[in-house]
Amino acid sequence: MQLKELELKANAIRKRALRMIFEAKTGHLGGTMSMTDILVALYYYKMNVDPKQPNKYDRDRFVLSKGHSVETLYCVLADMGFFPKDELNSYSSFGSRLFGHPTVKVPGVEACSGALGHGAPVAVGMAIGARKSGLDSMVYFIMGDGEQAEGSVWEAAMAAANYKLDNLVGILDRNMLQITGCTEYVMALESLTDKWRAFGWCVKEIDGNNMRQVVEALDALPFEKNKPSLIIAHTVKGKGICFAENNHKWHHSVPSREQYKVAMMELERQMQEMTDHGK
Repeated sequence: MQLKELELKANAIRKRALRMIFEAKTGHLGGTMSMTDILVALYYYKMNVDPKQPNKYDRDRFVLSKGHSVETLYCVLADMGFFPKDELNSYSSFGSRLFGHPTVKVPGVEACSGALGHGAPVAVGMAIGARKSGLDSMVYFIMGDGEQAEGSVWEAAMAAANYKLDNLVGILDRNMLQITGCTEYVMALESLTDKWRAFGWCVKEIDGNNMRQVVEALDALPFEKNKPSLIIAHTVKGKGICFAENNHKWHHSVPSREQYKVAMMELERQMQEMTDHGK
């Protein structure tokens, strides 16, 4: 996909994720919206995956460590054809395989996740496995910034550098908010760039809601030979929805019918502006 197509796709995925959350009456709106641009760029632009062969041997792997933001991942996988789009209507309902956190029961999902701090070590293991198998496959994982308080993240970071895993890419969704407030009040994290570099990673910071910057960062991978890469993506929690943006109360909240209408109209207006700008 070209840049404008990716931007339009991200908008469409946000709308579908919003609808999922509204209809299911559950979900993590804020972090889902903040990481949408990144996930769209990964799946529609960068990664070697095939919906017709979800388990093909030489595929790239993706792990959503911040598994509570699964709505975007499900929408992307369904849109690409990993499973029927109509199944999105069953999200979080009794008997559905679309749980509130990723599960390998869903085609295209590589690992069960959601217990924060687990995604990084799982991705490290996948990267080591790909290397030992002689594959050129890349392994990508997305973490939340509040998740950086988990010790297992740093154990994985240390191991990845030790094994020189330049086939491993971490992406940090740096929206500055977690469920109880600003990350710097809950558990101060900065300087994250210095910390990850000290653990042996090559780090780049970008605007994670700017599709051009996301694509350029993905094109530059790996950032350095024999080093794992980390993209610190500065994003807006609740991106695209005025009342949810930069508001930690929308980490896990469901819009009312009126709020849903406002949010959907806002996303549709943004899509129209993108379409008009591209003419």
